[in-house]
Amino acid sequence: MTMALEGIKVLDLTRLAPGPYCTMFLADLGADIIKIEPGGGRAQAFSGALAGEERRAYDAENRNKRSIVLNLKSQEARQIFYEMAKDADVIVEEFRPGVVKRLGVDYDTIKKMNPRIVYCSVTGYGQDGPYQDLSGHDINYISIAGAQSMIGERNGPPAAVANLIADYAAGGMQGAIGILAALMARERTGKGQYVDISMTDGVVSLMHAEAAQYFSSGFVPGRGDILSFGGMPFYNIYQTRDGKYVSLGALEPWFYQNLCKALGREDFGPHEFDKGEKREEIFAYFRETFPTRTRDEWVELLRQADVPVAPVYSLDEVFDDPQMLHRKMVLEFDHPKMGKVRQVGISIKLSDTPGEVRSLAPLAGEHTDEILAALGYSKEKIAELRESGAVA
Repeated sequence: MTMALEGIKVLDLTRLAPGPYCTMFLADLGADIIKIEPGGGRAQAFSGALAGEERRAYDAENRNKRSIVLNLKSQEARQIFYEMAKDADVIVEEFRPGVVKRLGVDYDTIKKMNPRIVYCSVTGYGQDGPYQDLSGHDINYISIAGAQSMIGERNGPPAAVANLIADYAAGGMQGAIGILAALMARERTGKGQYVDISMTDGVVSLMHAEAAQYFSSGFVPGRGDILSFGGMPFYNIYQTRDGKYVSLGALEPWFYQNLCKALGREDFGPHEFDKGEKREEIFAYFRETFPTRTRDEWVELLRQADVPVAPVYSLDEVFDDPQMLHRKMVLEFDHPKMGKVRQVGISIKLSDTPGEVRSLAPLAGEHTDEILAALGYSKEKIAELRESGAVA
């Protein structure tokens, strides 16, 4: 079966979080991803939490990829990269601005060899502007973009969250979208282009609804002020009798009416968006009522009442849930050394050209000889390159 991105060759210079996640999407949909990995040093130390056979077995970000180790500070290694780039479709990197230029593998250099190349850079602040050279991580980007100020309990401090927003949504996913858009444009123009992904820009984009409210009214929301950030009783999280939690999303009036009826307080029905004392009264009742049943009892009762509700799962519960299993968001593989292993599934479901896990993550440099041989390098020359430290 033909895959959606079959025939698309990607050179992956990325190391941590947004870049590997971006290329995972492309790989799962059929692209040939060649990871260009460092030979050592601090970059390799942050190439992932897993190493060796554990990496091969469990590292979903790097499945469906091949690996070559190139020391791009070596002229011989750069020459190998140039040969690979001549027939590549995409290059993805996430170094600080200017690093790839110093290494001689930047967009301006590569497009002279291959005008059809789509070259994507994923960085914290983008390729220009006063912050372009600043270091940072997800928590910094969501802070400067304003999202962090709204995360946390009312009257409490901002709460640190997992790196899902800037790294994965604003970086990796928007990088994949940008690459696919540039590949589509190339079908019309015949030319590649540069894709500049700023994780900070991406977070600001994700906050378009909050921005619209601010632009229209001047309202600056704090923690607990925005509906979707826990500002309303019907769109919130409550602890239950067993110490677990349920989440409510009864936003639409008909769902809110169902919720009030299920909780025995139909008199709350006309007051969904009330402020002040009434809102606090409803909050107080909800907080007193949910501890009277267990989490799963509430989920069953409220689902039967057609109320948007879900259990707040711990991670070990997620992958036993019947919906996740039905949607194949848990995949199981046989590993020659680790036995049965599981990974997260493929979230993009295509009817005619579905994604597939064709291979588990490679060991660092596992395909070095294979890739070099395909470029025409003899065994003797490959041995010389290893001896010089250009490849590994």
